[in-house]
Amino acid sequence: MKNQVGIPNLDKALEASLLADMARVEELMRSHIKGDYPLVIETSRHLVEAGGKRLRPLLTLLAAQFGDPSNYDIIKAAVCCELTHLATLYHDDVMDDAVLRRGVISANKKWDNAVAILTGDYLFSKVSDMLADIGPEAVKLQAKTFERLVIGQIKETQGKSEGLSQIDHYMKVVADKTGSLIATSARFGALLSGANAQTVEALTKFGEKIGVAFQVADDLLDISSDETASGKTPGTDLREGVPTLVTLYVIAANNPADKELIAKLNGPISESDLPGVITQLRSHKALTEVKDYLANVANEANGLLADLPEGVAKEALKNLTFALVNRST
Repeated sequence: MKNQVGIPNLDKALEASLLADMARVEELMRSHIKGDYPLVIETSRHLVEAGGKRLRPLLTLLAAQFGDPSNYDIIKAAVCCELTHLATLYHDDVMDDAVLRRGVISANKKWDNAVAILTGDYLFSKVSDMLADIGPEAVKLQAKTFERLVIGQIKETQGKSEGLSQIDHYMKVVADKTGSLIATSARFGALLSGANAQTVEALTKFGEKIGVAFQVADDLLDISSDETASGKTPGTDLREGVPTLVTLYVIAANNPADKELIAKLNGPISESDLPGVITQLRSHKALTEVKDYLANVANEANGLLADLPEGVAKEALKNLTFALVNRST
């Protein structure tokens, strides 16, 4: 059974501790976004107030359980990870010309592209300011992560390199754009709690794996979800011509029986064609193949935890993986 944190079978004492710390994260995140210019405060709090899963700060707090979780710098790092994520969303929405984000009108549509871009930049500046208080190692880790985020976006925009399959290209983009920040979220928690080096590395690799799983599960949701159950409108990526692992599997197989389907998948799909394409994909073997791939990634992620100390924190991480994977079923 899930709880307020969203992790099945979570130890009650750990749940209470995580909820208290998540409340501190929310409080610090809001108080840190302040300034003398009201519009900046309004635009930068736009997505903060819209809510979200808060996976990144939650993972920071969970990783900190393998050391001393009382260090307040852990809360700061959790805020930095979430604000970095939010900043990238402002930029993504401009690039994608998005209309909605987290159920509210996107900043680029509510104001304009320039305001949305500058708001993302402002959030990055607030992250840098807070990380400087934590120390140079934290600043360097953020810089390396930001580098991967930007490279992932460039790779996605530019398209695949010669000699690389579309699927391999896509997975590299996912690792950089999604996996890198989730890996850093775990690394911050482990480092700042004083966990040993082996634990820090294991949790960092775990974070990257579940970051990939998180995105692949999202790909599946775009096709298999019931909007009322998942909160995600089915066919959003299909409608916009955004490649997902499911559609890439169908295209790569190049089955003659799928000729018409593949032609539709190679571009934005019209509203009239969308229901039929979703129906076809829901019964296509590619969907099962991607589910199998996702299960393997989840198993690999949990395998990385093998040498960590047994206890409620380790079980929570394993159950978090289960929860992420099963968003798509």
